[in-house]
Amino acid sequence: MSTAIALSQNLNLTGISQSFESYVQTVKNIPILSQEQEQELAKRYYEQDDLEAARILTVSHLRFVLHIANSYRGYGLPQADIIQEGNIGLMKAVKRFNPHVGVRLVSFAVHWIKAEIHEYILKNWRIAKVATTKAQRKLFFNLRSMKKRLGWLNQEEVENIAADLGVTEKEVLEMEQRLTRQDIAFDAPDDNDEDSYSPATYLEDSRYDPAQLIEADDWEQSQQSQLQTAFSQLDERSQDIVQQRWLNEEKATLHELADKYNVSAERIRQIETAAMKKLKKYLAISAES
Repeated sequence: MSTAIALSQNLNLTGISQSFESYVQTVKNIPILSQEQEQELAKRYYEQDDLEAARILTVSHLRFVLHIANSYRGYGLPQADIIQEGNIGLMKAVKRFNPHVGVRLVSFAVHWIKAEIHEYILKNWRIAKVATTKAQRKLFFNLRSMKKRLGWLNQEEVENIAADLGVTEKEVLEMEQRLTRQDIAFDAPDDNDEDSYSPATYLEDSRYDPAQLIEADDWEQSQQSQLQTAFSQLDERSQDIVQQRWLNEEKATLHELADKYNVSAERIRQIETAAMKKLKKYLAISAES
């Protein structure tokens, strides 16, 4: 264990400042903890908040992050950055690990390591998000490895992949199209070709158009005026509850308001619900008129 402590002093877990090869070699030289050592360290951190124990636990499992990160090559992102995100997931896992459950830390940490790597890849692989739903994420990380050949999927392959991943055939086809699209630079290319074009030539940014700014400001003032009028229609207690539950920077809890008005928390919730319905109804009528 002393070896792990000594080697850990030269590692930056959230920013790989050394050369990538040096970092990998250093991590591979860190000894793996036995189950008894892992349990002892985990209990020290879980029960006594021993930060040194947490550090040793984290450092001794960095090799597993390397192993998992290797399966995410091919996305055009720096491998060092992928490992860095995996390290963050590992630290989150160590923080949440309960040694009394009876599983090894590595089994628990796999989910957290992959989750951080997935988030990083989805945010950075392309400007346009290619996967936003659970089904799309599943397809994004499995579709390429499940394709049996290069080229477009045939109907049989689409059906098999959809069945294996529990998604629709339409979702499989949509993700295949997204993964094969090419990004277009926003600015025009550095040449004198008059026929060349880019989004910058036809995507107009009208956010700062004076007419639209004035219109937006008038609309916001109108909405605020209508809200204030609707708010004034409520009784004093309802106004106070809505104010403290929705408008104040520090929101009051149901129980705090229940103590203030000497009623149950459920009664406060009912008053709040009724007040919100009145506000919505008034605003809807104002919008129609």
